[in-house]
Amino acid sequence: MVIVLSLVSALSYGISDFLGGIFAKRASAWPVAVVGQSTSAVCALTALALFPGSPATPDLVWGLLAGSGGGVGVGFLYRGLSTARMGVVAPISAIGAALLPVAAGLISGERPSLLAFIGIVAAFPAIVLISRVPASEESGTTTASGIGDGALAGLGFGVLFVCLDRVSDGGALTGLAASQVTSVVTVIAVATAMGAPWLPRDRFAARAVVMGPLGFTAQGAFLFATQQGLLSVVSVISSLYPASTVLLAALLLREKILAWQAVGLALAATAVTLVALA
Repeated sequence: MVIVLSLVSALSYGISDFLGGIFAKRASAWPVAVVGQSTSAVCALTALALFPGSPATPDLVWGLLAGSGGGVGVGFLYRGLSTARMGVVAPISAIGAALLPVAAGLISGERPSLLAFIGIVAAFPAIVLISRVPASEESGTTTASGIGDGALAGLGFGVLFVCLDRVSDGGALTGLAASQVTSVVTVIAVATAMGAPWLPRDRFAARAVVMGPLGFTAQGAFLFATQQGLLSVVSVISSLYPASTVLLAALLLREKILAWQAVGLALAATAVTLVALA
């Protein structure tokens, strides 16, 4: 079940990023992030109202911290994708999203089996290969800017994953709702600090409402997976989300899967198989 939930998280994140990249190219990244995160928050608050659980104060605190990281991650990821820097932003953000939780898990005493550890190691080059695009498809913006967006996005997602892992079983939906609401506030705060417009004013930003249930599903599946399995394993599988983004682009936008991306997809499948067999 841990592997299934982790894959659901990766798939949901991948679809959400695919849509976010499309919307953010036609509207500013920040309004897209605000709309997407707001609808995710509505989903989380609705679930909390239906199933309140038995939360403790730390669950709320960890949820607030998770949301701060998630807001930073989403905002800078969409900003990077909106300027077509996927080949720089996507692998850095995904590796950052996996590396920090893996380090936190190992430091806290997690010891994956040998097979699982090999799968974890194989996942990192898989992420890079899957996310890589030809230089001719990159925009004219500087590589340094792409690296900065990717690093900030990866750091934000890494914090999100680590903090969600700290939420208790009884306070899962409380932590999730706190995370989603805080992420909206964080996106607005960061956009305001950067002098970027964040109010949704056109139909492309408004269409980001479809991303809400995806974001809620992605985070919820990740949270419940970490309650049953190791953070170091779950975070790596969830961070393979660029695979679903690439596959969707191939199926819906008729984008060609390049040779190195095919190798990356094969490595990703190997990584998941090894972890599942562990």
